[in-house]
Amino acid sequence: MESLTQRAALLRESLQKSQSVTDAVVAILGSFDSRLSALDAAMRPIQVRTHAVRTAHENIDRTLRSADVILIQFDRTREAEREIQKGPHENLQGFLDAVDRLRSIERFFSSNRSYRSSDGVLNHVNALLSKALVKMEDEFQKQLSQRSKPIEPDRLFDCLPSTLRPSSESHPEGGKAGTHSENQQNSEAAVYSPPALIEPKFIPFLAKLAQQLVQAGCQQQCSEIYSEARASALESSLKHLGVEKLSKDEVQKMPWEILESKIGNWIHFMRIAVKLLFAGERQLCDQVFECSQSLRDTCFAAITKNSLATLLSFGEAIAMSKRSPEKLFVLLDMYEIMCELQADIDTIFVGESCSHMRDSALDLTKCLAQTAQKTFSDFEEAVEKDATKNIHTDGTVHPLTSYVINYVKFLFDYQSTLKQLFQGFKREDGTGSELATVTMSIMQALQNNLDAKAKQYKDPALMHIFLMNNIHYIVKSVRRYIFMKEGSKQYLNWSSSGCVGMI
Repeated sequence: MESLTQRAALLRESLQKSQSVTDAVVAILGSFDSRLSALDAAMRPIQVRTHAVRTAHENIDRTLRSADVILIQFDRTREAEREIQKGPHENLQGFLDAVDRLRSIERFFSSNRSYRSSDGVLNHVNALLSKALVKMEDEFQKQLSQRSKPIEPDRLFDCLPSTLRPSSESHPEGGKAGTHSENQQNSEAAVYSPPALIEPKFIPFLAKLAQQLVQAGCQQQCSEIYSEARASALESSLKHLGVEKLSKDEVQKMPWEILESKIGNWIHFMRIAVKLLFAGERQLCDQVFECSQSLRDTCFAAITKNSLATLLSFGEAIAMSKRSPEKLFVLLDMYEIMCELQADIDTIFVGESCSHMRDSALDLTKCLAQTAQKTFSDFEEAVEKDATKNIHTDGTVHPLTSYVINYVKFLFDYQSTLKQLFQGFKREDGTGSELATVTMSIMQALQNNLDAKAKQYKDPALMHIFLMNNIHYIVKSVRRYIFMKEGSKQYLNWSSSGCVGMI
């Protein structure tokens, strides 16, 4: 019992000591809290100053970075200005790069108008861009004027297929040698190579200038400069070739001998103009104005409008002139070349800007067809109504028979052309108008006329001999023609037939 009491006393004493230690520790910790509070209060001003210093440092860094960006823009502006002052003729790519840099600088300062110097820089940059545009316009005009030279006839002839090139044996004005059928076959199989209107190495230079002018909103000025230079070169090329600007009155008053030669030249000129010159202009427009489809079409239309109108005007004057049998074959030649070129015209003169020119060419084709069709009717009527009194007393072949047979034989050289011409066309009597039908009508008119002429003979025997000789001549001529066509392939020459008009 005493031992338990002693132990309890010891335990109580230990607890009392532990409580004393705890109270002492609590007191010490309480003094630390007050000291830390005092220390925190003392450190707070230092922390505020440190944060301010850090913020100021960051602001300085940002300002320096912004200043570097602005200084870079100033340096780029000075570099670009030096290139602009030099102009594009020395170093086009460097000049265009300088323009691009100025536009980039203009966008930078436009989006950062808060900079104090932004307005001044923008004004300076815009002034440089305006000066650059003027220099580009001047250079564009200068280069086009220097490079846009007329194409000489010999160079154009070299671009023609060999079968269509003028030679010492050809017509002196550039006409084709050989028969109509042979020439038609040659033209159908021909391959044309349009000439380079401007040296190829300069085309990228012009295309870059055009692109910059279009991007700057100078489409109108660019179009006018280009169209004026190229139209002048095109018209000069045609003039050197021999194309004349003739009014319809002048054409219709010309003697037939002169007009016939000019028609032959016109056919040659149309082929060269469409397949070489107009095709070359279209190709050049597409290359220079690759950046704008609308400019390609409008410029091409402006360049070729007058030249095409000059050519078509001559054809229209012929189509509207007084009809006569000897004009039928040149009308067929003109109709044939227009049909041959129609697909090229539709391809080259593409776009809304060229629609009027396409329509004008098609109208001429239709007008030539109508005139040729009416000439057939006129010829048939003239044959039937021919009132020539000078028949031979011996009943030999009448000159009218020889003339009509040679005329019909020449028609058969135009079979494919006439087939196309007669499509959908009906005669006044309601019959079809295939070549065979038309030929039979002409031959029937001839027979009716011969029957009337035969009655002028008082001797019945001589009358029948006259009819027999003429019919025999017709049959013999047709058989000889068929033999020559299918056998030797040697065609009759119209100029040597000796028939120059109605008797």
